[in-house]
Amino acid sequence: MAASHFRLKSNIFAAAFGFPSYMRQDSEMKEEALRLLDSVGLKEYKDFVAGGLPYGQQRRLEIARALATHPKLLLLDEPAAGMNPHETEELMGFIREIRERFGVTILLIEHDMKVVMGICERIRVMDYGVAIAEGEPKDIQNNPRVIEAYLGKEDEENA
Repeated sequence: MAASHFRLKSNIFAAAFGFPSYMRQDSEMKEEALRLLDSVGLKEYKDFVAGGLPYGQQRRLEIARALATHPKLLLLDEPAAGMNPHETEELMGFIREIRERFGVTILLIEHDMKVVMGICERIRVMDYGVAIAEGEPKDIQNNPRVIEAYLGKEDEENA
């Protein structure tokens, strides 16, 4: 609900005195929040403190909070950071589902190549702030500049 408050048309005065217009908007906001929690698989945790949720569910909640703003573009910065392989697999499926269900464009910044290759349709690779490659996953993983930048030159490794 915290992410939805900016869309309320009522002011603090209407909220403080419980004007019908505010109460209606508040009720609609609660219903939307519950629908969103349900759509991301967190409805059963609606009364839990966010910080008490397991790490993977906290990430889902963060994404749900962002979706409550009705974005056209969702920026995810290192969403798999700190996750174990099982949590990472679940996150990948979740991100694909979000993209399809909400029709939102996702800009992903991620260093875990399994995540990048597993969910991205188009990839831009940066090396020290300079774009060195762009394309579909199959093109990126075979790109010599990407291989050199992220794996090092073979002759340097064998030296």
